[in-house]
Amino acid sequence: MLAAAPTPTAAARLSEDELRQLLRAARYHAPRALPGKLRAVFGAEQLRQPPAVEAAMGQVVTAIVRTMAATLTSIRELERALDEHFGQHPDAEILRGLPGLGVILGARVLGEFGDDPTRFADAARRRAYAGSAPITRASGKARVVLLRRARNRRLSDACRWWAFLATQRSPGAAACYQHRRAAGDGHEAALRRLASKLLGRLHHCLAHRVPYDEEKAWACAARPAGQAA
Repeated sequence: MLAAAPTPTAAARLSEDELRQLLRAARYHAPRALPGKLRAVFGAEQLRQPPAVEAAMGQVVTAIVRTMAATLTSIRELERALDEHFGQHPDAEILRGLPGLGVILGARVLGEFGDDPTRFADAARRRAYAGSAPITRASGKARVVLLRRARNRRLSDACRWWAFLATQRSPGAAACYQHRRAAGDGHEAALRRLASKLLGRLHHCLAHRVPYDEEKAWACAARPAGQAA
């Protein structure tokens, strides 16, 4: 829309047919009445800049739109290259088999962990490196569970998004997240707990060279809300 009409004056000149074509070109499934509503909005009386100022601002908008379009093209090219090269890695099939790990997140996780099979002796070390393993401090009868601050922050961010996407693709992961919320965890804390679970599954799959199995992965995950998971 901004590419076709970078200024309010240009937008007001768009017909309903032109607006409908723009929406269709953007693959936006708009209600039939939307082009008419947009035309009414664009044609309404409003505060305006002097013509010369509006034209200059329109040039800026056009430049921004072209920059965004070029950036999107570059991103698509990088995604294609990433897909090609990531797919050649011996661990790619295992990573892409886990729920929520596509090409981009899978490559991020692999890149941050590295591909040395002896780097992490167990899942606990892998979790600690990613920051999903909490720190427990106890004094007398007081016990506090804290977020691990010393961690690989890039990997921690990737695992956070991995956990979020897994709740939409894995019934077991979704149930684990809901279980932690029912136990009193906030959204981010529940995602960290889920990420910790997923990292355990990932470590098992890599260590034993077996694909992810949804049924086996969450067979023992369901517990009453007050019981530790």
